[in-house]
Amino acid sequence: MAPKKSTRASTRAADSSTFDVTPKDDDSQEEVEVKKPIRGKRSASDSSGKKTKSVPPSIPLFSHWLMKSEPETRLEYGVDVKFGIEDLKALPNQTGCWDGVRNYQARNFMRDMREGHVAFFYHSNCKEPGIAGVMEVVKVAYVDHTQFDKKDVHFDASSKADNPKWSMVDVRYQRMLQRFIPLSELKKYHLKHRATGGPLKSMALFTSARLSIQPLTPEEFQFVLDLETKEPT
Repeated sequence: MAPKKSTRASTRAADSSTFDVTPKDDDSQEEVEVKKPIRGKRSASDSSGKKTKSVPPSIPLFSHWLMKSEPETRLEYGVDVKFGIEDLKALPNQTGCWDGVRNYQARNFMRDMREGHVAFFYHSNCKEPGIAGVMEVVKVAYVDHTQFDKKDVHFDASSKADNPKWSMVDVRYQRMLQRFIPLSELKKYHLKHRATGGPLKSMALFTSARLSIQPLTPEEFQFVLDLETKEPT
């Protein structure tokens, strides 16, 4: 999923400045396919060195996101697809491209992303799924070069260079949460809010559970962010 490096500077968008994500001192294919990153094979630009064209984002309905990746070793066609938040943090400039998305709805969400949008890094398909940290979008959607690489597990023979199907964005690590927020805890709040009303009543993590790129409302994002300073339920 992540590249060797990215030289593009971050420009924080005005619509993402509502939230302070610094720690507080006190206290399936078409339907959805989870993104499958490959360690050590990602590049923030076309691996051939050629410039890649960006996909202009539409006017976004959302500016906060949840993005899933696998933090534990799993081999696919002999390649380890592991990529957790620590892997992103270890990259040069702590920046990587979010490639390998092969679901149209998830791709379209990425095309709506703008520089400065913030996202939760969600660990999926592991012993304890949940939200590990926060990252920032630092480059809008552009062509995902892995769709043309026959040696890559995300190769798509039906995608053509003059009309590519798949896109990716660049993200930069911001920080770990003060504590890991597990899926089990989020589910308790979702069920409670669904019954009595609350920010997580319609959270996509539960209404579109398998989607690897998910939008968050400002209320959902802030509620989850505030959980890091609270005792686990």
